[in-house]
Amino acid sequence: MTQTIDSKIRSVAHNIRKIREFRNYTQEYLAMKLGISQNAYSKIELGYTRLTLERLIQIAQILGVDIVDLINENSEDLVRLHTTK
Repeated sequence: MTQTIDSKIRSVAHNIRKIREFRNYTQEYLAMKLGISQNAYSKIELGYTRLTLERLIQIAQILGVDIVDLINENSEDLVRLHTTK
């Protein structure tokens, strides 16, 4: 079960990165909006930091996506969905 959870954490981190890149936001920009260092933000995208629900909601709001989009495992659909908005 631990590998499944770790896999999902990596998937969420990957989705955050994909949407950030699609929006042309830098890690520094998101870190500033979240009130954390760029290094701390980088750890989020690498999946080293376990996100709280509050932090996940903040990231979704900054990226302009629904929180469900960030936990969806298919990032290709995620990017495709947001190119049509």
